[in-house]
Amino acid sequence: MVEQLAEKTSIQVIERMMSLLDVLADLPDPVSLKVLAKNSGLHPSTTHRILAAMTSAAVVERHESGSYTLGIRLLELGNLVKSRINIRQVALPYMQQLHESIGEAVNLGIRHDDEIIYVERTSSGRSLVRVVYLVGGRAPLHLTSVGKLFLAADSAAAVRAYARRTGLPGKTPHSLTRLDALAKELDKIRRHEVAYDNEEAEIGLRCIAAPIRDDEDQLVAGLSVSSPSDRHNPDWAKTIKVTADEIARALGHHQRSRRS
Repeated sequence: MVEQLAEKTSIQVIERMMSLLDVLADLPDPVSLKVLAKNSGLHPSTTHRILAAMTSAAVVERHESGSYTLGIRLLELGNLVKSRINIRQVALPYMQQLHESIGEAVNLGIRHDDEIIYVERTSSGRSLVRVVYLVGGRAPLHLTSVGKLFLAADSAAAVRAYARRTGLPGKTPHSLTRLDALAKELDKIRRHEVAYDNEEAEIGLRCIAAPIRDDEDQLVAGLSVSSPSDRHNPDWAKTIKVTADEIARALGHHQRSRRS
């Protein structure tokens, strides 16, 4: 009975600490004890006692004016968590769910210089694995749906520089080998937040991709579904975007409108 009571008390303290952290996180300026107590629903004496413990642990910082802000320890812990995040590990469960939903291969790609590197894949098991989508496989940015996402995130000057460096080589008659055609495609991607590969890397293979952003709103990866052209369904785009957003949230991204 005593142990159960102690456990209940400990849980209550943790819940109250989290309430205070939520209030401090919501308000950008230093917050007084009175406001913290009111907004958290706690008694002022309880608030003061918990804040004292949090201040001693550097989770909260107390200013000379008697107001409070989030402490440096949270930044240290946040950076530690971020450094330990493995995007493949985070993304894989979501990729598997998407694969089960659609039934086609799901790919995770990141940018390295002028190429996309595929770092994770769920095989469809329904068709031969294409070499370009093997884990560790590379492909030019402008030939893949994931690569186009990264080019779309670049400035017009950066895209022109990419075109000069690479010469925009093509692999199929559908490849975008002219800068004007590529620029038009990238503008469409910026508007719709989804990219397509219409047999541009390989005849008979189509792909749809959506962006994955991190806690700093930076594009860190692309999630794509690839399938033979005869099984391709453009309606997958919505589901792919939802899954990409779920992965982004797991990485700490806070969804907001990107249109100003």
